[in-house]
Amino acid sequence: MADEQSIVKVYFLNDDQQWEILGKGHVSAVYVERLQGICLLVRSEPNGIQILESKIDPDTPYQRRQGTLIVWSEAENHGMAMSFPDAASCYEIWKDICQVQGKDPSTDITHDPLVESEDETLDDVTDDVLELPNCELGKLDQIAHLVTSVLTSPLHKEKLALLVGNEDFIKQLLQLFHTCEDLEDTEGLQNLHDIVKGMLFLNQASLLEILVSDKYIMDVVGCLEYDPALAQPKRHREFLTQKVKFKEVIPIIDQALLQKIHQTYRVQYIQDILFPIPSIFEENFLSTLSNFILLNKSDIVNMLQEDDEFLSTVFAQLRDKTTDDDTRRELLFFFKEFCAFSQTLHSANKNALFKTLTQLGILPALKIAMGINDLQIKSAATDIFTYLVEYSPSRVREFIIEDQESEGSILFINLVIEQIFCDTDPELGSAVHLMGVLRALLDPNNMVTASSHCERSEFLRFFCKHSMNNLIAPLLSTTSAYIRDKDNIVGSDENNKNCLNNYRTAQLLALILDLLSFCVQHHTYYIKKYILNKDLLRKVLILINSKHTFLILCAIRFMRRMIGLRDELLNRYIIKGNFFEPVVNALLENGTRYNMLNSAIVELFDYIRMENIKSLVAHIVEKFYATLKSIEYVQTFKGLKVKYEQEKELKNQLTKNLCSVLYSQVFCRGSSVLEEEEEEETSINENIKEEAVKSPPESDIEIQKTKENEDKVDLPSKTSCGDFKFTSCHSADAADETSNPNRTSVICLVDYSDDEEEEEDETPPSKRPHLSP
Repeated sequence: MADEQSIVKVYFLNDDQQWEILGKGHVSAVYVERLQGICLLVRSEPNGIQILESKIDPDTPYQRRQGTLIVWSEAENHGMAMSFPDAASCYEIWKDICQVQGKDPSTDITHDPLVESEDETLDDVTDDVLELPNCELGKLDQIAHLVTSVLTSPLHKEKLALLVGNEDFIKQLLQLFHTCEDLEDTEGLQNLHDIVKGMLFLNQASLLEILVSDKYIMDVVGCLEYDPALAQPKRHREFLTQKVKFKEVIPIIDQALLQKIHQTYRVQYIQDILFPIPSIFEENFLSTLSNFILLNKSDIVNMLQEDDEFLSTVFAQLRDKTTDDDTRRELLFFFKEFCAFSQTLHSANKNALFKTLTQLGILPALKIAMGINDLQIKSAATDIFTYLVEYSPSRVREFIIEDQESEGSILFINLVIEQIFCDTDPELGSAVHLMGVLRALLDPNNMVTASSHCERSEFLRFFCKHSMNNLIAPLLSTTSAYIRDKDNIVGSDENNKNCLNNYRTAQLLALILDLLSFCVQHHTYYIKKYILNKDLLRKVLILINSKHTFLILCAIRFMRRMIGLRDELLNRYIIKGNFFEPVVNALLENGTRYNMLNSAIVELFDYIRMENIKSLVAHIVEKFYATLKSIEYVQTFKGLKVKYEQEKELKNQLTKNLCSVLYSQVFCRGSSVLEEEEEEETSINENIKEEAVKSPPESDIEIQKTKENEDKVDLPSKTSCGDFKFTSCHSADAADETSNPNRTSVICLVDYSDDEEEEEDETPPSKRPHLSP
């Protein structure tokens, strides 16, 4: 074995999968008796301390990278690396390793490649200098090898970008491209493909600007045609120069703007067509290319926005009802792409752009477009409308409310709903998309709560009044058709669009129910009022008869959202309509199958049990428990019964306690009244005896008798109903009412406000009995 010692740097892979330097010293490959084999020894240069002692195992995979690195793994996640000052000293140690393992030293890998060696932190392990071969026809393979070999090293990529990132080198390289095409040099063209592709993957903005400039971009596209993986080269230049046609609906005078548009299209073509699906190792290589495209799109939008005359002309034609359909279609296509480009703008710039578009009349123009019977025009207008809702839903809502003032035309929001129902896609892709837009408009989280034209309550009231009937029209027509043809539903024609079993109809109804469920969850007051007025739940539950499980689940979910509000008015509505019956029937028809339908229905009942919604618990147990008690694979229904019994027991106990309290209060009050009257009687009798002993003059006897009659009160006696009756005699009363000298009043032991009011009506204040002397 060679015992020449070279100075190397030793690295190891830490727990964070990052390379750290272990030390620097002299390396040698020597036999170590203790380890019984050839080992790589590295000793520190100044003091001779051993830094590394690694036995060369015949089964350990070693790899030589970039001519100056040797990488291996001694254990799982324990990578080691040695960096040599030059390729010659690295090759000497590499020969020793290959000799021990019985491998050819001309190869760079002794076994399968190491995962650890692919870590990009290996870039820090080397400090060698790159040398770019001369740009000559015979050295294209060397340049290609160099460019492709540095892509895994950020440090090397930066160094190579500095070497090739000058216009002179690129000009010479592309001149060689024309030479190779003239000579039909396939190998040279394939090398040029690898070189240009690698240069794009260097991810350097300054280099990219040169490559995609008008002067060189078509030659760059030409180089990329000769992919070695393809049997025949693609004709991308022919497509870009001859087949692609740039349409100017409104002439663009600004030449800088035109150049920017053409450049953006070609660079986008390179990204989408030539590099469509980068591998996991290339996913970040084209980030600069993507940023370049985004910046170009932003510049185009800003340049168009600054051109007031151009945008004014576009919108004038869009708002003009006499514009022919072909011109309108092209204008909408242009504006659709304009809105797509504006997605790259920052939030502040987007708001400014939308304000400009609103002032120019974009929404009235879209209303006109959606009313035209042309599928492409409607589709483009719908896409533009989607962009606008994403920009500023509050401004769109404001326009929708103001639109009701225009007489003799369909409301804009109803045109959008109509577009949902007119979707020709079998999978309703456009309808799904528009339902998402409607949900964004109805989402209270992005509604203005302050006083404005788009205040939440105003828009929701407007929508329920003017658009909700349009939204649920397919639901009403389908359920009405089912009711009319109820007996023949199994044999009904599924091609009929009003049939519950029609797949497209079921999809559309599912979308409607999803939006209604969203409204129930977020618009409690308005949707509750609408449900009660239209008896909506009854119609929704008819959909349980469909053969499509996803539609049945949507109906169950709608009812579940209603119950989740825990609104007693809605609960009474559900009870009165007996709306649990179709749900219970669906559960029983599903049988013992454990599926989503079973889970959804059981969860609905379990929610009622856990939240202990007393009115619904009582209704379910009293009406359906006899049917549901046989279901024992869940404890939900037994739990409902337990809740019901507990509530019943609690009510009985409360009733008993209440009767006991009332009885106690009545008895105590009656006793106290009797005691007070006995005391009064005793006091009066004593006064009479005292007056009799005094024997007053006869002239005073009549006066005394008058006083006695005024103050005398008979003892109370019970009436037949258990109340106590008091009889009082007043001389004044006898004088006024000779027919009724003694007036009787009934006093109840428990005071009721109604009884008091009746007594007040019947007995004048001067004739009320007095119980106290």
